Amino acid sequence: MSTATSVAPPARAATFALDPGRPFVSRTFDYAVIGGGLSLLVVAALKLGAEAALTPLLLANLGVVILLSNSAHFAASTVRLYTKRDTFRDLPFLTMGLPLVTVLVLGLAVAWPQAAGLHLRNLYLTWSPYHYSAQAYGLAVMYGYRSGGGWSMADKRLLRLACVCPFFYAFLGNRDVGLEWFVPAAVLDVPVVHAVRVGLVVVLGVASFVLPAGLFLRHQTGGRPRLPLISLMVVMSNGVWLVTLPYMDAFVWATIFHGLQYLAIVSIFHVRERMALPGNTRPWWRHAGGFYLACLGLGYLLFQVWPHAFVLAGFGFVESAMLVTAAINVHHFIVDAYIWRLRRDPNYAVVRPAAALG
Repeated sequence: MSTATSVAPPARAATFALDPGRPFVSRTFDYAVIGGGLSLLVVAALKLGAEAALTPLLLANLGVVILLSNSAHFAASTVRLYTKRDTFRDLPFLTMGLPLVTVLVLGLAVAWPQAAGLHLRNLYLTWSPYHYSAQAYGLAVMYGYRSGGGWSMADKRLLRLACVCPFFYAFLGNRDVGLEWFVPAAVLDVPVVHAVRVGLVVVLGVASFVLPAGLFLRHQTGGRPRLPLISLMVVMSNGVWLVTLPYMDAFVWATIFHGLQYLAIVSIFHVRERMALPGNTRPWWRHAGGFYLACLGLGYLLFQVWPHAFVLAGFGFVESAMLVTAAINVHHFIVDAYIWRLRRDPNYAVVRPAAALG
C-alpha cells in the first residue's frame, strides 16, 4: 500500500516533542498490531535465544496460523475490492480482467513449471519485500495525516527512500531471487562485482534504520510537521523483519505480522465505510466479523482448495500449491496498489483528523 499527499506543511515552533500519533482503534492496539510492536517483541525473543521454543510452537500450529493470518490477509484485498462502492465501474480491468489474466498465467506456469512457473515464483519472492516496504510507507503517511501533518516533496521522498531500503537490501542480498534472478552467477561471482554487492548490502542494512531515525529527528525540530512515533515504529518494524532475520525466517515471521497489520487496517477502513452508510443499524463488530469471515473463507478456498483442482487435472500437489501461492500473491500486490489510492477513495476521510473516530 502506498499513499501521497501534497498538503503544504504548516509552520511549527522548533521545539522537540514526541507525537505518539492519533490511533485508529486505541494506542495499545495500534502500536501492538499496526505499528508492529508484537513483531518486535517476537524478534527480540528470537534474538535472545527463544528460537528453540518459539519455532516448534509455530511449526506445530503453522497451518492454523497461516490460515488465520496469511491466507486471510491475501484474500482481504480481493474482498475489499469487491465490497467497495463503484469498483466495477471505476476499475473494470481490476475487477473483471485481472482475475482472468491471473488464471491464465497460473495455468501456463503449472503446465510449464521450468519455463514459466520458475519465473512466476521468482517474481512473487522478489516483489514481496517491496510490497512490505510500500505498506510501511502507506501506514506511516496515514498516521501522519491523522496527526494533521503535511510534508514537502523532499520529506516524502526521504520517507519513501527510508521505507524501500529494506527492499533493496533483500533484492541485493537474497539468494536465488532478486538480483540473482536477473544476473547470471558468473557475473555475480566476479570478485569486484561480489565486493560491491556485499558493500551495498551492508550500507542498505544500516540505512534501513539510520534513515528513518534521522528523518524522525529532522521532523521533530526546525518548525517541520512532526512525524508521529508510530510512523517511525512501522518503518522500523519492516526493517527489522527484512534485515535482521534470515530470509526464510523473515519469510515466515514477517508474513504473519504483515498479515495481521494488513487485516487490521483494511478492516478499519471497511468498518468505517459501512458504519457511514445511510440506514446502517449493525454494530461495528458485526461488520468487522463479517469481513474477516469472508476473508477467512476465501483464503481457505484459494490456498487449500484451488491447488487440488490442478491435482485432479494430473499435476503434482507441491508444484501446484507453490504456484497457486505465487499467483495469489502477485494478484494481491496488484490489487493492493489500486485500492489504497486514498486521494481517489471516498473513505479518505477516515485518516483525516476532522473525520476520524477513536
